[in-house]
Amino acid sequence: MGASLNPGGGRGRRRARVPVSEINVTPLVDVMLVLLIIFMVTAPLLNAGVPVNLPDSRAKALDQEPQQINLTLSRDGRLYLDQTEIARSALPDRLASIPPGADGKPPLVTLRADKSLDYGEVIAVMGELNNAGFNAISLVTNSSGTPGQDSADGRDRSSTR
Repeated sequence: MGASLNPGGGRGRRRARVPVSEINVTPLVDVMLVLLIIFMVTAPLLNAGVPVNLPDSRAKALDQEPQQINLTLSRDGRLYLDQTEIARSALPDRLASIPPGADGKPPLVTLRADKSLDYGEVIAVMGELNNAGFNAISLVTNSSGTPGQDSADGRDRSSTR
């Protein structure tokens, strides 16, 4: 008998595997979701900057503004503008060099001061801010855990105007 012509290749042969031309995106999506969660958790913590022990308050949280100046007084009396340490004598010049906002008003100032500082030191810095034309000052405090009082970054902002 003659050889049979089997288009499938016969009993002993296997078909060659064809490479799949589709990309499996499931691992990519998993990694991206994990990164998204990590960034969502760490983003509020990045705003803090210089570590200070803030006083507690039951004040309502204020909304953050896109253009604001962060001023920090540390426990040892050092002064930071955003995250850059400056001398107290240089504060008026640095405040004078800050341009006004789009509406012509000076930007909002958030003042973070360690609770162990003397009240007079905090008032002296607030006086310099007022003298430079910054009349909208938010004092940053820790939230007391009262329901409905927590802000997005875990701190309340008491406003003095």
